[in-house]
Amino acid sequence: MAEHRPIRSYVLRQGRVSEAQRRACDTLMPRFGIPFAQVPLDLDEVFGRRAPRFLEIGFGMGETTAAIAAACPGHDYLAVDVHTPGVGSLLKRIDEGGLENVRVIQHDAVEVLRWMLPPGCLDGVHIFFPDPWPKARHHKRRLVQAPFAALLCRCLKEGGYLHVATDWEDYAARMLEVLGGEPCLVNTVDCYAPRPAYRPLTKFEQRGLRLGHGVWDLVFRRTGAMPEGTGRDIPA
Repeated sequence: MAEHRPIRSYVLRQGRVSEAQRRACDTLMPRFGIPFAQVPLDLDEVFGRRAPRFLEIGFGMGETTAAIAAACPGHDYLAVDVHTPGVGSLLKRIDEGGLENVRVIQHDAVEVLRWMLPPGCLDGVHIFFPDPWPKARHHKRRLVQAPFAALLCRCLKEGGYLHVATDWEDYAARMLEVLGGEPCLVNTVDCYAPRPAYRPLTKFEQRGLRLGHGVWDLVFRRTGAMPEGTGRDIPA
């Protein structure tokens, strides 16, 4: 029997960590970071208030996450990624921007969802430009698959939204199929959504658009009750 491959939100890659990023990790993680633990978070305690809560999965170098958080100071953002250069970059942006509404977890987002986030605690989830794994033999490694969608639904409030964006058309089509097949999610439009105003254009995206590359946004909302047997008991 083939070994079952667990869901993962990332693949570790080597990357250069600058001195500024390393310093940010060392000095700012104790203030803005949350260590992974198999214990549910009290988000009111983490942020020191009660406010709408949003999860950012795979934030890259943190440019978009910091911009959204700065534009929405009344919302709280939990940013999850594994890559140290990006973590250091986001921490630096948080500090320089005086952003008190962002916390960072450097860990696999799937395990964070499974163990640290209580049911129905999120008003929204952002997954912007996840690794497309363009080769057909690697498609099984893509993050947005049916078990992952069910895990997200467990953590979303009824009426909460999932917003995914990609610049790979075949991945967009597959995500549309996967999310459309999740009984607890409903598409907010007939197919792909216009880019919501809260999602800023990155420099990389602007360059791609100038070159004629497409970008596809999908926005689904959580609706109805979760079926029995879904959530934390989804197979790893």
